[in-house]
Amino acid sequence: MKHLLTALLVLIMVPPVFAAEADLSISRVGTRTVAPGPAEHFTGKVQVEILQAPVTPERTSTGSVHFDAGARTAWHTHPLGQTLIVTAGVGRVQVFGGPLQEIKVGDVVHIPPGVKHWHGAAATSAMTHTAVTEASDGKTVDWLEPVSDAQYAASKGNGETASTEPSRAQRLLGDVAPKLAQLTDDVLFGDVWARPGLSRRDRSLVTVSALIAMNRPEQLRSHLKLALDNGLSKDELAEALTQLAFYAGWPSAVSAAGVAREVFVNQP
Repeated sequence: MKHLLTALLVLIMVPPVFAAEADLSISRVGTRTVAPGPAEHFTGKVQVEILQAPVTPERTSTGSVHFDAGARTAWHTHPLGQTLIVTAGVGRVQVFGGPLQEIKVGDVVHIPPGVKHWHGAAATSAMTHTAVTEASDGKTVDWLEPVSDAQYAASKGNGETASTEPSRAQRLLGDVAPKLAQLTDDVLFGDVWARPGLSRRDRSLVTVSALIAMNRPEQLRSHLKLALDNGLSKDELAEALTQLAFYAGWPSAVSAAGVAREVFVNQP
């Protein structure tokens, strides 16, 4: 019995020689090729980065796709469906004949097999998503006709049109400095805020902290609202304000507290 127990322990602790160790591969950031989305399948500026290509017998590929503001795919279907994970910015997705839907950071979209659809960035914001797609007999997608400008901007399926309200920058600056408003939308919020290096939540925390430190109450007001939309809590913002009192000065913190009170009262 003692010899039998010893043999069992050896079998448990020592891997069998016929179980070959699987190779591990790491694709380092900055080493992967980024290519423009082909014009026959995309409208506007699109950059595609293949994160992982399948190796037989695998069938699933993963890619990161960045859409500049207004850019989108053509209509298409996937034989085994597709899953999209929004990692930056604000986008749109629509099933043929269905409502136009907005998608934001953290949203996960699943498109069933064979469903005609398109996806891309919002009109005033860039968008990046990770796409996970499975191949059927080597095919992952069937491309169809382009999404027209009218389709991109128009129907939600119930007669209601997609929002064409001016952005915050356009409301504040458009009548005085229209180019500055455009740069704010396209570069600051459409590019810088859409970069994957920081989440929108973290960018809000950095921006609010800087505005408190510089005592910029007007800009702070709108960015506190944006910070709440981006997932920061009132308690976290109040704690950041308290922390900054010791580094940016008591007057700046007191001024910021007054602005925060106004914003928090009007927020759920």
